[in-house]
Amino acid sequence: MSLLVTRPAPDFTATAVLPDNSFKDDFSLADFRGKYVLLFFYPLNFTFVCPSEILAFNKAVKEFEDHNCQLIGISIDSAFSHLAWKNTKVNDGGIGNIQYPLVADLDKSISKSYDVLLDQGIALRGLFLIDREGIVRHQVVNDLPLGRNVNEALRILHALQFTEKHGEVCPANWHKGEEAMQPTAEGVAKYLSNHH
Repeated sequence: MSLLVTRPAPDFTATAVLPDNSFKDDFSLADFRGKYVLLFFYPLNFTFVCPSEILAFNKAVKEFEDHNCQLIGISIDSAFSHLAWKNTKVNDGGIGNIQYPLVADLDKSISKSYDVLLDQGIALRGLFLIDREGIVRHQVVNDLPLGRNVNEALRILHALQFTEKHGEVCPANWHKGEEAMQPTAEGVAKYLSNHH
């Protein structure tokens, strides 16, 4: 598995199903320069852990948008499969009308470029936070049975934006609104003496 953190996020152009259920054939990561992007891969539509994650991200979509961050989901399914899943009620095993794009990686090229593709042809649960310049600043990859934590994804977004704005660094378990620390020996000592 390659580490993409600190590197430019691999660009892609593919078909996506948009929040209004229309298809966009030339959906491109490059279109989101100037925004943060939380790109997450999931294995397959119409499965079990995947809808729990997709719906959890959808519940938080407004908070991501309020922080200039575009959520994008991606799997190896076709755009038609994405649309069928969106058009299926949650109680019937669907995801309903989620409000962020789902990208079709039918040829598996995007999953390969992010190095999350398994030998059996589906993607691991890769999550990548990309900054406004298109650089990957955070990545986490879970095995298939392990769902991700949406609150942790938001926490990392808040921490990145805080460090960009203030130049301070965010210690372990930092949350928005809490004290950070100066990236100096004195700053660390001061923080630790106040918090441990």
